[in-house]
This record gives sequence, structure tokens and C-alpha cells, in this order.
Amino acid sequence: MLDNRPEAPEAFVARLDAAARHMETPCGDGRMVWRMWGHGEPLVLLHGGSGSWRHWARNIGPLAERRLVICPDLPGLGESAMPHPAEDPGPVAAEVRAGIDLLLGDRPFDLCGFSFGALLSGHVAAQAGPMLRSVTLVGAGALGPKRQVTELVKVRSAVGEARIAAHRHNLAALMFAEPRNIDGLALAIQEWNSQHARFQSRGFAGSTSLRDAIAKARVPVALLYGERDAIAWPELELRFEALRAVQPEAWTGVIPGAGHWVAYEAAAAFNAMLLDMLERRLGV
Repeated sequence: MLDNRPEAPEAFVARLDAAARHMETPCGDGRMVWRMWGHGEPLVLLHGGSGSWRHWARNIGPLAERRLVICPDLPGLGESAMPHPAEDPGPVAAEVRAGIDLLLGDRPFDLCGFSFGALLSGHVAAQAGPMLRSVTLVGAGALGPKRQVTELVKVRSAVGEARIAAHRHNLAALMFAEPRNIDGLALAIQEWNSQHARFQSRGFAGSTSLRDAIAKARVPVALLYGERDAIAWPELELRFEALRAVQPEAWTGVIPGAGHWVAYEAAAAFNAMLLDMLERRLGV
């Protein structure tokens, strides 16, 4: 099981990477990098802003026991090239959708996106053809209600222990409900992601872009938050109401005690809820 991780963080990530099948599709003037694990029905996971496939490090192994798990580095993040210039998420999502089409062809798939990945997932769902079976949004913004202001500290010029402290502060402020849950792997992922992030997604987050896009989806929709998600707490229900206004049959879920990066902080509960939504509640 790939999530059994007694080794050092770098070794665990390297083992996950070595177990993946690597693919590339066009992106901007370069390539988008994709990784695949497991077999079965495809499940595409889109990571968060300033992130990479590593955001799913604690989910890939358990999910790949049941599904073909597919994780890209989104345009301008991780190892993927910058997208073509865009004023809104639609064109960026189109590059992601085109990549999925090239990889899967006429194979049905489910889509799950976290944070910025949730925003792109909504736009992919608005553009997608009949092969998309469901879309699950995790820690989503851009549904209408204003998000909480999160004070982060600059990391770029920090070095050594000060840099680690800055990462720990930012993870506690935005990503985790409980600072004690920030471990060495989370810090290593945050550092790698920070070094490789070039695309600035924040300008897309404070709008109704996701709500407007997901209104066009013609597949089952689900929305999931950690109970103490910094961008939504304490008004999670407002976001559920905003989604149901455009998708009345949407399924919603909350994982107690977890923060924005719920897939990491409460990985076992997240993995179980996602599979439950896909296999029982969403009927796929």
C-alpha cells in the first residue's frame, strides 16, 4: 500500500513517483506532466494553487487500490509548462480538459479537484463531453460567499530555520486546522511546491466563477469541506446553499476537525468519504 510511509518524506515522495506511469500532453508552449497509479475506472485529481500532484500524497495509494488514479501538475505549477495567457479560468481548464481527452479518449472518468483544482474542475465540467461521470469539489472558493482573509508570510527570501518556520506558519494559517498535524512530509511538499510554482491563481478565487461554471455541469456534483477550512469556516452552509442554488441535487459533506487541506490532514476520512460519494451517493 503506497500510503504506508515509515521512511523520510523525500523517500516517500520518490517511491510514489517511481510507482507512477508518467505521461505528457500539450500545455501552452510546452507540456503538461501527468502521473497514473493503479487500475480500474479513472479518477482524475486536480491539486490546489501553488501546488503539484504532491497535494494528493496521502490519497494516491489508498485510492489506487480501487481506481486508476490520474494526477497532473496543473499548468504553470510543478513540472508543467505555463498555460497560454488567460483572463479567467476557462481557457486554463480547456488545456486540462484537452489533456484528459488525449489520455483517456472515450473512457468514462470521475473528476475531483481541491481548491484551485476545484475551480478548474468546475470549468472542466462545464466544457466536458459525455465521458465525464461526476465532479467532486474539495475546499472550493468562487461560489459567491466572500472567503475569509488569511494572513500569510513571505517565504521567498527566507532561508534555513526561518524558511521552515514560514512554511509552518502558512500551513497553520491556511491549510491545517490543527498545527500539531503539520509533519515533515507536509513541510517537504510545501517547500517543493513553493519552489516550482509560477502560475498565480489567486486572482481567479474571489468571484462567482466556479458557481457560474458548475451550473452548466450535466453530471452528479458533490462539495466537500474540512469542518474548519480557513477559506469557508464558520459559514460552510452558505457555500452549500450557493452550490444548491445552481445544482439542487448536489451532495455535500463535512469532515470534522479538518482544515482546508482536508485530503492530507484527515486522509483516511477523506479517502473513505470520496469513495463513498463516488460509489454510493453519486452512483458511479
